[in-house]
Amino acid sequence: MRKRLGCLHAHHSNISYIDNALKPYDVETVHFVDPALYLRIANDEHFLPSDAFAKVKEQLSWMAECELDAILVTCTNYIAVLQDETHTGSIPILKIDEPYFDKLCQFTSPQIVVFTNPDTVAGTVQRLKRHTTKLGRALELQVQVLDGTFPLIMQGKTEEYLLEVADGLERLMKDEPGKRISVAQLSMVEAAVQVQQRTSQEIVNPLTSLVASIVDRLELGRIQQE
Repeated sequence: MRKRLGCLHAHHSNISYIDNALKPYDVETVHFVDPALYLRIANDEHFLPSDAFAKVKEQLSWMAECELDAILVTCTNYIAVLQDETHTGSIPILKIDEPYFDKLCQFTSPQIVVFTNPDTVAGTVQRLKRHTTKLGRALELQVQVLDGTFPLIMQGKTEEYLLEVADGLERLMKDEPGKRISVAQLSMVEAAVQVQQRTSQEIVNPLTSLVASIVDRLELGRIQQE
């Protein structure tokens, strides 16, 4: 039976990443986008963590009414708000960063985790540290933010954003030779893939491991090609 995956995003640009990645599989994606919640979390000092948690839970409960088999949360800010929540009722919540963290834990060499959105760094790093502790791993890790790039994607300047991200990743490769580089946000994946193809140097991204996890969790089969 065809599965239905609900996806919660903070920006519409993430939709195509998920749809294209899951296109070979027998799954229907239903997308929900709420940029206002991200803006409240990032900019409103009176918007408390408890307020954010209540709003995300409300959104997930609304999504759950759409006969979903699972819910995917792609915004790392929303994931940080959810903390240890794993289900909405009986519907499992899949978090984009958990398969990515599993991938990072496979490496023992020094790593650089790259962000464009500085507001997601603290929550993501905190969750990564908890994840590594749970697995009994210690990572040699540093964080790098590509300053000034994230406003471009929020303004709809996608091509300019991708160029800036690609340039930033190539600079890091030159400045930090020998260190494994990964991108922490879905919006950075396209630029990371472009740089990887140009340089033949692997850049770990959250999408590849996420798809493998979704396929496994939902037991998805490939669509028969005509």
